[in-house]
Amino acid sequence: MKRKADIAALLAKAEQQLNEILKAYDSSLQQQAIAAPLLVDIKNYCENLRSVLDYLAHEIREKYCPGANPKDRFYFPIFPDATQFAAQAGKWFPGLANLASRVWAALESCQPYQPAFAWLGLFNKVNNENKHGALVPQTRQEVGTQVKAEIRGGGSVAWNPSNVRFGAGVSIGGVRVDPSTQMPIADPRLKVTKTVWVDFQFDGIGGSAIGLLREALSGVKAIDASLNPYI
Repeated sequence: MKRKADIAALLAKAEQQLNEILKAYDSSLQQQAIAAPLLVDIKNYCENLRSVLDYLAHEIREKYCPGANPKDRFYFPIFPDATQFAAQAGKWFPGLANLASRVWAALESCQPYQPAFAWLGLFNKVNNENKHGALVPQTRQEVGTQVKAEIRGGGSVAWNPSNVRFGAGVSIGGVRVDPSTQMPIADPRLKVTKTVWVDFQFDGIGGSAIGLLREALSGVKAIDASLNPYI
């Protein structure tokens, strides 16, 4: 029961940390890289979620693997394919596949080679690199742009400049679009706004850092919910 309480506390703490991290991201949108203090916060956040998984592993091993050597080091299994999972998880949780097949199946169902848990492999890589090397840096990426022209009197047109190219003779709301700039010429009949969406990505790992951190919290909660009935 103590570990279950600890798991609940860690998940609550991670949820609080994620909210704070997202606020810090918002204030960093104009920077080209994430500052070291935020990288530390992300490291701590990931460690708390990883601790939830390892607490679940300890509960399973203590309940279903009485013959396991208590001095052995083991972790929550995270492996890239079924062969490695069967081999290493079989060592960490001796007899589990035969004695508690449903628990074994639950562990296997949340491995990174399962489509719904591909995020877990990326999360594990970030966590391991933060733990064993330098803090994983992040860089700012522009992930999309939208131009919106609002016509005085009603109506609007929006487009993505990377997907749309205007030729000569195009006008919006009676205002000519300059082909050289791909923007309407200045005119009081149009209010033109350009929005650039940005994101941060883990160097060498790829994908949205913000998206991965969000997915990690919801994913670890889902793993806890799937295993909780067995512990």
